[in-house]
Amino acid sequence: MSGHGSPAIAANGDGLNIVVVAGQWHTEITDGLIAGATKALDESGATHTLVRVPGSFELPVAAKVALEAGADAVVALGVIIRGGTPHFEYVSDAATSGLTHVTLQTGKPVGFGVLTLDDEQQGLDRAGLPGSKEDKGREAAEAAVATAVLLRQLRS
Repeated sequence: MSGHGSPAIAANGDGLNIVVVAGQWHTEITDGLIAGATKALDESGATHTLVRVPGSFELPVAAKVALEAGADAVVALGVIIRGGTPHFEYVSDAATSGLTHVTLQTGKPVGFGVLTLDDEQQGLDRAGLPGSKEDKGREAAEAAVATAVLLRQLRS
């Protein structure tokens, strides 16, 4: 499993404003990701809001607007499952590249919680649900908070 060897990341998010931007596809998996992210943000002390977008393709533009509007970081959550056409590659690349561009353009972190999967079971295994092996929503939120704190320190 890809989570093997992952670091323990915990940061004090007091005073941070985080926006969770989540797609609406694959509700059970996405809701698990949101729950994990929300729990991690609550534990960090950061304030947070949830914004839903139609799908993973729309994550970058919503993330950019949230960061430009004053959010300290974004947690981007989405689910893309491979099908029988090249659509998977296009959406996965657009979401990944778009979110990378957003973080570089704004100088603010985007926690990456976009699951690119071969099948639904892989998502259920990573969504932080009962019986899941990993919690990628939590991991994305922890990374966003820790990076926002680090950037604040680097800029002071």
